[in-house]
Amino acid sequence: MERLKSSKKRIIGLKQTVKAIKNDKVDIVYIADDAEDNIKNNILEACRGKNIEIVHVDTMKELGDTCGIDVNASCASLLKS
Repeated sequence: MERLKSSKKRIIGLKQTVKAIKNDKVDIVYIADDAEDNIKNNILEACRGKNIEIVHVDTMKELGDTCGIDVNASCASLLKS
């Protein structure tokens, strides 16, 4: 989580994360465990067959706070270097 907090190469949110995954730009995906199942499944399906590390975070609030935003976040990702 510290890497996500300090990185400038991060994406927050479902649409941008899925787009970056499909374009092979993502190294690590963070998923909030309390996000809706369809959101989690969408992200996991996009990651299938790709060499992407998946990190589970307890809550959307925790993920949003880590990303430095004032709202909850269902997912975030770190871009490849």
